[in-house]
Amino acid sequence: MGIFPLSCALVTVLHILLYAKGPRGGQFASCQHGEKSEVFVFSGIVEEVGRITEITQTKDGCRLTIGAKKVVNPVNLGDSISVDGICLTVVSFDAQSFSVEAVLETMRRTKLGDKKVGDHVNLERAVTLSDRLGGHLVTGHIDAVATVTQIEDDGFSKVITFELPGELAPYFVPKGSVAIDGVSLTVVDCPVPRGEDKLHFSVALIPHTLDATTFKSLKPGLKVNIETDVIARYVARWLEPHLDEKLKKVAAKISSGASNG
Repeated sequence: MGIFPLSCALVTVLHILLYAKGPRGGQFASCQHGEKSEVFVFSGIVEEVGRITEITQTKDGCRLTIGAKKVVNPVNLGDSISVDGICLTVVSFDAQSFSVEAVLETMRRTKLGDKKVGDHVNLERAVTLSDRLGGHLVTGHIDAVATVTQIEDDGFSKVITFELPGELAPYFVPKGSVAIDGVSLTVVDCPVPRGEDKLHFSVALIPHTLDATTFKSLKPGLKVNIETDVIARYVARWLEPHLDEKLKKVAAKISSGASNG
């Protein structure tokens, strides 16, 4: 029984890679391009930090214009870009910026609704089959919004602790992967919560990561977008028939949230 989930996980990786498309712009699962849906993945390696220059709110969601240089060279209408870990579709662009639209569901499930003009965001185009996967497989679907609870100096690095709903605990293991605001990071510690307690997990950030992302402005109380490891979600689904009823409900809820986020 232990070999089956591992073999399935490897097949899933191959499936994702075979269907990953570029040029570095999209997500795995369903990033809507008008009436069609395409399959993309990110790696969690931020290409640049962009700045929001305009936000237009509507009854159906919002439209954001983001100043950028690298991710618009090249870019095409309908491409998707990870904005703080959220896969969003490019609806217009020029040499120095691009615009995306976010539906109400996206704003409810992420911290996007809290963004203001002037705020900075992490940006990444999707990987292609010829790219090096420097981080891990990131879909651009947000599972939850976490809160920064503590920042500590640890040598030249900073250890940052986050708080999440306890139901996400099955998807976190020490030395496992997590995407925070679209950045691929390694979990340092994640004690298993008791009962209804919240999950607390930590990551260590080196100076380069702080300088190359929006993390240099993090402080306790701020919110971040969290995407758990997609392989962990698949393994949980395959193991679901063997879990007790409580864990089945947690796995089903997380899987449903990942598919709709």
